[in-house]
Amino acid sequence: MTNKDLVLHGFREFAAGNLEPLRTLLHEDFVEHVPGNPSGRDAFLDFIATSPVAKATLDLKQIIAEDNYVMIYYDIVFLTGAAQSVVDIWRFEDHQIVEHWDVKQAV
Repeated sequence: MTNKDLVLHGFREFAAGNLEPLRTLLHEDFVEHVPGNPSGRDAFLDFIATSPVAKATLDLKQIIAEDNYVMIYYDIVFLTGAAQSVVDIWRFEDHQIVEHWDVKQAV
């Protein structure tokens, strides 16, 4: 599988409410660059599992991959009805995500 395929599979599983594929996709020493979000695979997954994102609706718009980076653009609608457009940037090493950045904008 390519890195792009791995992100697409992980995104689809997460959007369906399944976090387990992310356990193998994220490196144990995963670094999260979003302020307030924890680094480390287990801490990040624990955080994301209880965040509003875990129950939101995700609508994939575009995915782009180059070298060891994959960018994914999607809209997210929270249970409150609030919506955001999000761009996630993932850096890979040996087919695992080692770093993450994102940019968000209210819709």
